[in-house]
Amino acid sequence: MGRTVAASFIFARMVTLTIGSRASPSLLSHGFTMLLACVQTDIQIADVSANVKTVVKTIESLGQRNVDLAVFPECMLTGYAFDNRADALEASLQEDSPEIQMIAEAACRSNLAVTIGLLLREENRLFNAALLIDGNRCFEGRSAPTVVGRYHKVHLPYLGVDRFVDRGEIPYQAWPLTCRDGQIARIGMGICYDSSFPEPMRALGLAGADVIALGTNWPVAASRTAEIVPPARSMENHLFFVAANRVGSEHGFEFCGLSSICGPDGVELARAIGNETTVLFADVDLAQARNKRIERTPGKHVIDRFADRRPEFYATIVDPIAAPAITPQEND
Repeated sequence: MGRTVAASFIFARMVTLTIGSRASPSLLSHGFTMLLACVQTDIQIADVSANVKTVVKTIESLGQRNVDLAVFPECMLTGYAFDNRADALEASLQEDSPEIQMIAEAACRSNLAVTIGLLLREENRLFNAALLIDGNRCFEGRSAPTVVGRYHKVHLPYLGVDRFVDRGEIPYQAWPLTCRDGQIARIGMGICYDSSFPEPMRALGLAGADVIALGTNWPVAASRTAEIVPPARSMENHLFFVAANRVGSEHGFEFCGLSSICGPDGVELARAIGNETTVLFADVDLAQARNKRIERTPGKHVIDRFADRRPEFYATIVDPIAAPAITPQEND
């Protein structure tokens, strides 16, 4: 799996962080809490067996820390930087594959949930996908849980395998997740480039997501995206945002790391300083995400980024944009 962060932590009220991360205190009262883990790791392209071993080993370690939800990077099981559809299809998995079952069994043994990225094959279609597996649903005598949530990437950049996959059609939604104490969290999922658009992240917030789990493969050229987008989206929607990026390289692409966990006020609760293998932790109070009304000065400065919306003025957001005409000079 690569070098592992030492088991030392910094406590800042409701937040726990690995060494090498920056911390900011949680600002609101305690309520329903869950422990989030953001896994920043390397991935071996087309080596599903090696990647599954990394995931299972990580899950077992996180289970010892009583993690409720672990977020892994985009295409964690398969790799990303494929040069053609045929190679990507060969490395892809089906939802009922033995590899997914192995991960489900590990989640069950460790009593935690995971979001995991992969190339997913459905008959003749190929998706850049994320699956939510809820190991907290396991009971003695029952088999490992099946997938309880799924998402297929909608926004596809001209980059890596996204040049060859099919566009997703699953609506943005918040999936219920059973935590260790039996309470229900609501998890929204996105993948990498999706987060560059405010609209899908707002759709997840409006669907009731407490946490957005974003698996990413941001290359070095997208470092500013890794730094700016997670705190912006968490603040815009007043929820928790976990951005799990990968490290290492694939077919000429270097990945920047810079994973993070951000709180509803846009403050970074945990941030990977660079591109080393690490795991970030944040023990978060979901009451903060569910209370959208913010009283900065009681009776004088009160905002609610959901109630204060005026959708009747936003119709142009969903209008299609015609492709710009290209002149002969621009083609030269």
